[in-house]
Amino acid sequence: MTFNDRARLDPSKVKRRRTATGVGVGGGVGLIAVFLISQLLGVDLTGLVGGGGVPGGTTQDQGQALEECQTGEDANASVDCRMVGAATSLDDYWLEAAPTVGVNDYFTPEFYLFSQATQTGCGNATSAVGPFYCPADTSIYLDTGFYEDLRTRFGANGGSLAELYVVAHEWGHHIQNLTGVLESSRDGETGPASAGVRVELQADCYAGAWTAAASGTDDPSGTPLLETVTDAQVRDALSAAAAVGDDRIQGTDANSHTWTHGSAEQRQKWFIIGYQNGPGGCDTFAPAVP
Repeated sequence: MTFNDRARLDPSKVKRRRTATGVGVGGGVGLIAVFLISQLLGVDLTGLVGGGGVPGGTTQDQGQALEECQTGEDANASVDCRMVGAATSLDDYWLEAAPTVGVNDYFTPEFYLFSQATQTGCGNATSAVGPFYCPADTSIYLDTGFYEDLRTRFGANGGSLAELYVVAHEWGHHIQNLTGVLESSRDGETGPASAGVRVELQADCYAGAWTAAASGTDDPSGTPLLETVTDAQVRDALSAAAAVGDDRIQGTDANSHTWTHGSAEQRQKWFIIGYQNGPGGCDTFAPAVP
């Protein structure tokens, strides 16, 4: 997805934290946090989390706004600035779209970029858990190194819209937190028709809805933030959605009780439903789905 070079970004919407030290996930609160976070991820990577943690003893800084990310041209040139562009566009979109899904008190989530490890309202986490949304502090956390893993380890096509899809999915979890869906769906069940899978598919659907409308989002001066999405870019997003399907990640079939996020086919299907129908079409909790 290509940003309009002249569009103005809001760098305050994304902060980068320095590498945290003294953050471990070997047990206790950290391990519990990884489990909780895994229920909200686009990818279930808890099996990759080790027990050692990061050596040292300093505390986590609060992050610095990405002041170097001022324009759409910056977003086209830098992955960090693309995250700022994504946040600027998603915030503009959901300010108007949130009431259509029952959210009348929408507010912007915090968005932190980090490397290796970070402290969150859900506990301590490392890059191994992938991008995630923490409802306790209403914040998105992302190590941009994940995008390389998405392409090289999980077989996605790559591309800018694949990166933005990940952010849009996590922003969808923020909307679900505001609607109460996250809280009401925490039943601990897994499997292809579980509440956890339905949560993830709805976030994919919300990501598709934003993608279709993204070229209509504006910067504060009214300049369009993004150019019209292309078919090739949509294919990149669908490739990313498929790459993190449970059947791909776990190597299991449709009858597996271990599924937490949905199959490659389901994730692509619900992205397309959102893309074609908007957020109002994202009822993944209807009995006949997913």
